[in-house]
Amino acid sequence: MAALPLLLQVFSLLTNLVEERAGLHYRPEDLDLVRDKISLRAESLGFESMLDYYYFLRYDPGGSAELDTLVEALTVHETYFFRELDQLKGLVDILLPRILATGRTARIWCAACATGEEPLTLAMMLEARGMLDKVRILASDVSERALAKARGGRFAGRALRALPEEAIGRWLLPRENGVAVRGDLLEAIEWRRINLLNRAEITALGRFDVILCRNVLIYFSDSTTRAVVGTLSDALEPGGHLLVGAAESLLRYGTSLSCDEHGRAFYYRKVS
Repeated sequence: MAALPLLLQVFSLLTNLVEERAGLHYRPEDLDLVRDKISLRAESLGFESMLDYYYFLRYDPGGSAELDTLVEALTVHETYFFRELDQLKGLVDILLPRILATGRTARIWCAACATGEEPLTLAMMLEARGMLDKVRILASDVSERALAKARGGRFAGRALRALPEEAIGRWLLPRENGVAVRGDLLEAIEWRRINLLNRAEITALGRFDVILCRNVLIYFSDSTTRAVVGTLSDALEPGGHLLVGAAESLLRYGTSLSCDEHGRAFYYRKVS
């Protein structure tokens, strides 16, 4: 069956809804990239035109739930274990020991964690250093499908492409067609669905010593990035650190966070 035609004007209407809900920003040149995913959702519900699908999302009582499903279909979950490792090494070898030296438990939030490889990597590194029981890790994503995979702890393929030699057998147990994460590592992480655009929901989480929001802001518009960074900054303890991806400099956004370098990687620190 041919995909339903998606005119640029209707594409803009639909992607504006997606951006309002989840922050994902699409330009006109992205139409070909996501046309089939949007069409598939509309066809699965029996719509004969994309405009009818838009009206359903915008005005029908069932539209909100379907919009969440569309966001699920569009969300990118590309990640892998031990990604951008220098930054994680600086976190566990330099920043966290300073916090733990005060005698209190550290709180870390892996925001937009996708299928969970990042928080699980962090748990492995903390366990190796005898620090896992001194740190509370929250991992979140807007996608329930991604979180279900994370909680399941089964991984294969490209997710494993940067594993250190000691990972298999120590933290990851061989299974048919992949690996399974040790149960105690999965249980060391609290998994929750959180929308980064929901400021009230994030405020209710309390303060964190470290927030990781890496390789996420690249999918947002400048205005959404400023809003999200502002919300995350408010969720940091004074002196807390925000970690973003290597290609996601915040300097051009005029953030109040200072930029520090530790162990060959950059971190943004809340001054007060």
